[in-house]
Amino acid sequence: MALNHFTKNQANDNGEDLERLTNECKELLLSLPREKGWRTACLYKYKGFWCQPKEIQAIISFQKNFQPRDTDVILASIPKSGTTWLKALSFAIMNRKKFAISSNDHPLLVSNPHDLAPFFEYKLYADKQVPDLSKLPDPRLFATHIPFASLQDSIKKSNCRIIYICRNPFDTFISSWTFSNKLRSETVPPLLLEETFKMFCEGVVGFGPFWDHMLGYWKESLERQDKVLFLKYEDMKADVTFYLKKIAKFVGCPFSMEEEKEGVVEKIASLCSFEKMKTLEVNKSGSSIKNFENKHLFRKAEVGDWVNYLSPSMVKQLSQLTEEKLGGSGIEFKVFP
Repeated sequence: MALNHFTKNQANDNGEDLERLTNECKELLLSLPREKGWRTACLYKYKGFWCQPKEIQAIISFQKNFQPRDTDVILASIPKSGTTWLKALSFAIMNRKKFAISSNDHPLLVSNPHDLAPFFEYKLYADKQVPDLSKLPDPRLFATHIPFASLQDSIKKSNCRIIYICRNPFDTFISSWTFSNKLRSETVPPLLLEETFKMFCEGVVGFGPFWDHMLGYWKESLERQDKVLFLKYEDMKADVTFYLKKIAKFVGCPFSMEEEKEGVVEKIASLCSFEKMKTLEVNKSGSSIKNFENKHLFRKAEVGDWVNYLSPSMVKQLSQLTEEKLGGSGIEFKVFP
């Protein structure tokens, strides 16, 4: 079949040529619904969610090749909902016996969290890679934005644990919009707030619709509390100590009474705090994920910053949409500062 749907000149805002996709992925894209993308020419609807062509290619490779272990911990999230913070916290908790929290050479002081808990679709299986993960010591720590329904059956049937974090849709949208604008080249006009908001409310956003993403992991967390831990960014910001203990217990390494007396929980919270991570040189330069500069990963980390951007009509529309899609599910958010 001719693949004229893709031309040599068709590239995304980062200059990545779609000709670099495999023929298998190109063939698949021809059959998928597509809409205008935020950072790329198009987003494609793959298995019920929207993503970029290179993400689809990586996801296919991940689904074919990844072999889960019962000891694995997978961090799942909607983009721009506290992913980087969760990675830092989880790594520090799970490796506190190996790396003393107060040491001057702790990995989190010299490595970005995305290097310590790599994404399946952005890191491990990106750019046609098929990594050998068999030699990694247990417990392995990975991350993904892939919705629960689209995870491998082998993951769903395993006893590996999944920690999911989401954020209220208002702040998630603003964070995604500002982040996407930072990634656009200077030769490309910025994403307009009103147009992007419309796309978000229609579900056309990376790994969206947001409501389907949340509901997939939420329902599984209710059915299998030992397998999926469902977290909300706002709750964690309000009481990080409580949720650090909850995460530690969930992954099988609860804090001892001695550790609590020594302030280990508070030390982890401090080490992984937004204020600390933003000042580290490793998070001011370089790119732990291709095309995403580390410095753009740390903006404000505030709850309720959306009030500085959204009009009353936008607030009303998103409030009604959230109630329509999530009302009665048990998922509720504290959306105001």
